[in-house]
Formats: sequence, structure tokens, C-alpha cells
Amino acid sequence: MNETIVMIHGMWNSDWVWENYKGFFENKGYICKTPILRFHDMDPKDTPDPQLGTTSLLDYADDLEKEIKKLDAAPILMGHSMGGLLTQILASRGLAKAAVLLAPASPRGINALTWSTIVTFSSIMMTWRFWRKPNRISFKKAVYSSMNLMPPDDQKESYDKLVYESGRAVFEIGHWVLDSRKASEVDHSKVNCPVLVIAGKNDKITPAKVVKKCFKKYEHVAQYQEFENNAHMVLMEPGWEEIAEYVSEWLNQHLDDS
Repeated sequence: MNETIVMIHGMWNSDWVWENYKGFFENKGYICKTPILRFHDMDPKDTPDPQLGTTSLLDYADDLEKEIKKLDAAPILMGHSMGGLLTQILASRGLAKAAVLLAPASPRGINALTWSTIVTFSSIMMTWRFWRKPNRISFKKAVYSSMNLMPPDDQKESYDKLVYESGRAVFEIGHWVLDSRKASEVDHSKVNCPVLVIAGKNDKITPAKVVKKCFKKYEHVAQYQEFENNAHMVLMEPGWEEIAEYVSEWLNQHLDDS
């Protein structure tokens, strides 16, 4: 039986960010599923559903759990950015055969505040009651924070595909100390599957030094790898093939033969 990979996208994105990885891993014989998070299946030019503003990380995780439970066996979970945090939450629920965290957002308890993250989210967090409103990052901030190593034409093309994100989710990740629901909390003791944590040295939105703190949470089952010539968009920036091949080799080493 071929292994299934569920690929979980991050903030402001949709399933399109997995185009390279989906093709790569399908050529390796994997079955790849790329679910779209709640309210993210929209035209970037359209007005977002107002309910998006108060959508929680837990809503995203619960939606994904329902889809995962429809599968015949526990899949490999692969998450990028906020999708990496959702992968951690789902792995702690016992839903993963293995977990691959690509430039993941950090769970509750990790101080992820750096100058670059302040710059990235400043305009969003200065919006009154941002935690109840959909938001979209500006082109300038997107290039600064996550697309900094992508060619200019690719930056523009990718930015034009970005959709709106939940203000509630931004709050739950960035202001976890104020979140009474503890939505971004992960019980690391319940993550017992193999975990691979990938960081890009030039990442500004999920800096490598913060990603390494995330790895430390799962050190009992995890492996950490930092790529010096990459930043946040490890799914598509130059050099993505090297990272995908590294992930593939890691999976070969850590998955039991089916």
C-alpha cells in the first residue's frame, strides 16, 4: 500500500503552495492530499467571509482531523509555517505516522518574538480588534518576511495568489500568553511519531533560532536540519528540490515497510 501524505498549508496560502512538493512526492509513489483550510478556498480579489476573522487554530485542526480520520491508516503529516503548527497539534492527537515540519510556527510556550516578526506583523496587530478580523499581508511585508529569496517575478506571482487569514489565528500564535483557550498549545509528550524539523537560515517570519526551540520540544523523537541557503518559502524558492530530497530520504529511513 502506498503511503499517504497530507500536506497542510500556512497563513494566507492555499493548496497551490504544494504544487512542487505534490509532484515530487507523487513521483516517489506517495499519495498526496492538499486540503484547503476553512475559508481559504477563495479568489484573492474577493472579499473574505467575515467568519474567517474569528476562526481558531482549533477550527482548522478539527476540520483536518475529520478528513484524516476518513483515511484507511494514519498518514504522514507535512506542514509548512502555520501548517507546521497544525501538524504538531494533530500529531499530539495521535493522527500521524510521521510528521514533517517545514519552517513551522511555534506552539504555545515558545517566545517567538524577534525584530523580524515584529516588522512582519506590526501593521496587522496595529489594526483595532485585529483578532476578530480577516487580514492580508502587504506585498512589501511578504517579500521582506518570507519571499526574500524568491526571484522577483515569482514573488509577484505568488503574492497575487495570497488570500486572507484569520485574525484569531494570528492572535493565538503571536499572543498565546493572552489566549485563555490555549489554542496553540501542544502536549509534546503525546507526540510519539518520528518528527523532522526543517529551518531556513534566512527565514524572517519563522526564524531558524525559533524553529530550533520548536525542535527541542520533540527532541525525544525528532531530527533537526537547517538549510543555509534557504528562507521561509522552502516549498518553492531556489533549492527546494534539495530539501524535498532530504525529506524523502528521511521518510525512507523512518517509515516501516508497508
